[in-house]
Amino acid sequence: MSLPCPSTSCPEMRQRGVLGIDQLATTLSKGGRSFTLRVEALELVSGEVLCVTGASGTGKTLFLELLSLLRAPEPPARYRWTDLDLRQTDLARLWLSGPRGTGLARMRGALFGFVPQAGALVPFLSVRANVALTQEISGRRDPARVAALLDRLGLTALADLPPSALSIGQRQRVSIARALAHCPAFVIADEPTAALDPDAADAVMQLLLDTAREDGAGVVLSSHDLARVERLGTRRLEFVARELRPGLVRSEAREVGC
Repeated sequence: MSLPCPSTSCPEMRQRGVLGIDQLATTLSKGGRSFTLRVEALELVSGEVLCVTGASGTGKTLFLELLSLLRAPEPPARYRWTDLDLRQTDLARLWLSGPRGTGLARMRGALFGFVPQAGALVPFLSVRANVALTQEISGRRDPARVAALLDRLGLTALADLPPSALSIGQRQRVSIARALAHCPAFVIADEPTAALDPDAADAVMQLLLDTAREDGAGVVLSSHDLARVERLGTRRLEFVARELRPGLVRSEAREVGC
C-alpha cells in the first residue's frame, strides 16, 4: 500500500538531495570534565536509513541534535545540503545568524521531522491536532494528508482523543505521523522504542521504517538495542568514547557493516 500525499504532493514539496559532513563536533564541559563528540565524514542521501548506535553516554542524542540543526556545531564545521540541482546550502554557516535565524528554521523544517523518545505530544491537543502541528508551524496545511497518515498508522478512531487516553505505543504512532505530516526529507528518531516492551518495540520500529519508506522520507534513528538494529540490515554509525586523559573524553563515529 502506498501512502497518498493529497493536495500538497510530498514528491514535489519534499527536499531531495544529500547531507554531507566533513567535520562536525561539539563539546560539553562541566565541573572540570569535558566531553567532545566528533564526526569526521558522513554522507546521507534522502530516502535512506541510518541507525546510530553506541553505549550509553557516547553522544547518540548529541549527534542527532547536531545533524538536525537543533544544536550549534563548534567552528570550524563543514556540514552542507546539496539538492538535486547541485545547489549547496552551508548548514553550519546558518548558525552565524543565531539560533532563531529564519534560514536555520526554514532548513530545519524542510529537512527534518522528529520522533522523540516518549512521543512528546502536546497534552491539550487532540491526536489529529498533534499530527497537524508540524504543518501549522511550516505553513503547509493539508488536512487530507493528516487523515491519510492517521489511517495508515491505525489512528483514525483515536483522532479526537487527547494523548492521555492513549497507550505508550499509540503515542509513538502519533509521533511518527506528526514527524511525517509536513513532508520532511528525513525523520530523526531518538530511541523511539526505548519505553516499549520487545513486541511493541518491534512493531513500532517496523511501522516507522515502512511508513517513511512508503512516503519517500529517510530515517536516522538511534538505539541502544544492537540486536534489533542488526536485524534491520541498514547502514550503521557507531559511536565509541574513550578517555584521552582524566576528565577529558572524546567520542568518535565509525561506520560499521550490519
